[in-house]
Amino acid sequence: MAFPLRSPRDQVGGIFVFGRILDKIRLQAREGSLPPGYHLGLVPGGRSFDDRVCRFLGVEFAALEARVLAGGTDDEVLEWCFQNGRRPDAEQIEIWNGFMFKRGWRDGASGALVQQKAEAGLAEREDILTFFDLMDAEEGRG
Repeated sequence: MAFPLRSPRDQVGGIFVFGRILDKIRLQAREGSLPPGYHLGLVPGGRSFDDRVCRFLGVEFAALEARVLAGGTDDEVLEWCFQNGRRPDAEQIEIWNGFMFKRGWRDGASGALVQQKAEAGLAEREDILTFFDLMDAEEGRG
């Protein structure tokens, strides 16, 4: 069976991570829990990918969650975000994707990446340079 969450690299409307959040919301609603070690929504400090996506799109997580649970396609939910938050232009999406794609590589989150790699038993994997790499490795995609 494939892992129930898509890669953070998979895009919806050209935006990284958004589809993964939708998967987590739907999985939580359908099965009542996420796989061990996963969280959904906001965390203290506002540094999770869920937090960052909501701030990027200008929507509250609770409102996004309610919209996802009301039904609709990924594209319909994203359009709702654009109408109820903000619609980033192509350059803003490019900058966002670049930031998220490289998160953990030679930046302020590098220490956390090293720690999470070790916790996952992947400390020796020199090919894991970013959080996207780590998520894909942990979930059997890399």
